[in-house]
Amino acid sequence: MIAPHPAADRIVTLDVVRGVAVMGILFVNILSFALPDVARLSPYAWGITGPADLWAYFATMIAFDGKMRGLFSFLFGASLLLVVDRAEAAGADPAAVHYRRMGWLFVLGLAHAALLWSGDILMHYALVGSVAYAFRHSSVRRMIACGVALAAIEWLLLAAIALSFVAMQSADTPSAAQGLRDFENGFGIPTPAVLAQEIALFRGGYAGILHHNGVELATTLYNTVFIGFETLAYMLFGMAALRSGMLTGTWPPARLWRWAIGGIGIGVAGYTLLAAWMLSRGIDARSVILGAFAMPPPLRAVMIPGYAALILLIARRGGGIAARCAAVGQMALSNYLATTIVMCFVFYGWGLGQFGTWSRATLYLPVLAMGAVMLFWSSPWLARYRYGPFEWLWRSLARWQVQPLRRR
Repeated sequence: MIAPHPAADRIVTLDVVRGVAVMGILFVNILSFALPDVARLSPYAWGITGPADLWAYFATMIAFDGKMRGLFSFLFGASLLLVVDRAEAAGADPAAVHYRRMGWLFVLGLAHAALLWSGDILMHYALVGSVAYAFRHSSVRRMIACGVALAAIEWLLLAAIALSFVAMQSADTPSAAQGLRDFENGFGIPTPAVLAQEIALFRGGYAGILHHNGVELATTLYNTVFIGFETLAYMLFGMAALRSGMLTGTWPPARLWRWAIGGIGIGVAGYTLLAAWMLSRGIDARSVILGAFAMPPPLRAVMIPGYAALILLIARRGGGIAARCAAVGQMALSNYLATTIVMCFVFYGWGLGQFGTWSRATLYLPVLAMGAVMLFWSSPWLARYRYGPFEWLWRSLARWQVQPLRRR
């Protein structure tokens, strides 16, 4: 097997966790690439043809939705600290190093969102990461306390949206009726006209999609405010995990097992209860808003470190799969952007035009295929080159100097 040849200053276990996260996030993002937007939370909106699709919906909700994005944020915070610490150790200005990286990451994300896919997360990470820098000298205890407070604020925001829906259901006014229709379009079953318009857009030509992406940029940036509290919380948890030694290998296995079993066990049990309640209500808009949108944040907040602990335990055993996952994580930016290119080509009208034609369960076939591609191409690439192609571009731009790419 070809080893990924990590740099001497890399923490390989961190790369393994990041590799799992970048592969896992496609289990959620595939719904945005291939189905109308509302279908991600509301299964009956589109893509349900049988029991397998419903099973796929709940499996994704329990195992992946929000958890992979959170795990990636967790690692982003840890990586932020590593870069800053190494800049200080080298005598460089850590603020200048950090903000150049965040600035160019924002530019890459802007190009990604405008030219390819409006679901970009890079701009969001660049903006939130700029705020996270202020916590670099905080104690582990303060990082965790601030993270918990930020996560609680996010939960209150989501709960307020859910409560506004409940209030509209009990009101009998024209404005409440219109509000309920808007909620139905976003969390229930949209009108046929709304669905037809979105399907026609993404099965159409590149010009229409390009215009849509430009219009959606404002929404993408607004989401930085809307979900930024939670993202910053997870970054702080990741920074605390690095400072405490969890991500650097100093925690004993017994402690990692307690976090893995406790975090994943509590989360899966809670999500299972939510899924059962949603099923009992026929997965209507009210159950979707409460069960899949407003109530899960505390559950995923405990699942994310649980996932990290479990992956770290597996990574400690080493082996071929762990090495390949580390290579995927070392090239996380390139793999993330390559996924967008491939999936947009498959599902958008400028490519194969498959948008809205696959059932929910069958969508996981290209997800598994893309995961296999990441595992098989990342190690051979890193055997020949120092960085992934987009990591090389980001590094060269941030340092304003072309970096050596090919290994000698």
